[in-house]
Amino acid sequence: MSSPHPPIGEADGKAEAVETMFDAVAPRYDLLNRVLSFGIDQYWRTQAVRLLADEQPTRVLDVATGTADLALEAQRRLHPREVVGVDLSAEMLRYGRKKIERTGLSSRIALVQGDAAALPFDDNTFDAALVAFGVRNFEDLEAGLRGIGRVLRPGGRLVVLEFSSPRSTPIKQLYGWYSRHVLPRIGGALSPDQGAYEYLPSSVAAFPDGPDFLNRMSESGYSDLLWRPLTFGIASLYRGTRPQ
Repeated sequence: MSSPHPPIGEADGKAEAVETMFDAVAPRYDLLNRVLSFGIDQYWRTQAVRLLADEQPTRVLDVATGTADLALEAQRRLHPREVVGVDLSAEMLRYGRKKIERTGLSSRIALVQGDAAALPFDDNTFDAALVAFGVRNFEDLEAGLRGIGRVLRPGGRLVVLEFSSPRSTPIKQLYGWYSRHVLPRIGGALSPDQGAYEYLPSSVAAFPDGPDFLNRMSESGYSDLLWRPLTFGIASLYRGTRPQ
């Protein structure tokens, strides 16, 4: 059964709609990620974490952690003292905690319900922050980016992994056909909420990716900016630093 999806882009009330949508898809979220991306999403997350390897962070924040895939990857590869994952959806966090318990990392990874724009942490708490496939869902993009910057220490790094729109032919046309016609059908077949997988391609198309997102990061107070397209531009990595 399809339910209404959240508004596309930035809009009042989006956070509550995103929370409801992800609560609905939580039981099949990991399966859908693997199927819809042909498993490439795991490679993308590895690349995101590797951008923080030189920082050797001791406290890492994972915003929009979902079922904690990126939090787990950060703990395995970076070995920080603590990773804290934050997400709007209580159901996504519930499945994430089960995964963390199975891996024996409950003492090193904590999951907390919360919003990027109003994170429940003191200023300067974290050495680094990650967001995977979450900034596109922020109700207010600048407020979310500034909220993350507030809890980063001066010089701390933010790495964002997000879907983007391929720019080259024929990948652009193939991806457009897949995202409009194939992805919603598979998502609807495997998920109780088809609306979530109708929302996904529309939200990707509306997202200010590439140089436009770097501009939004700059406007939100980040410097030393980097943009790295992945897999023909289907996804992109972004990195920024909170000024000293």
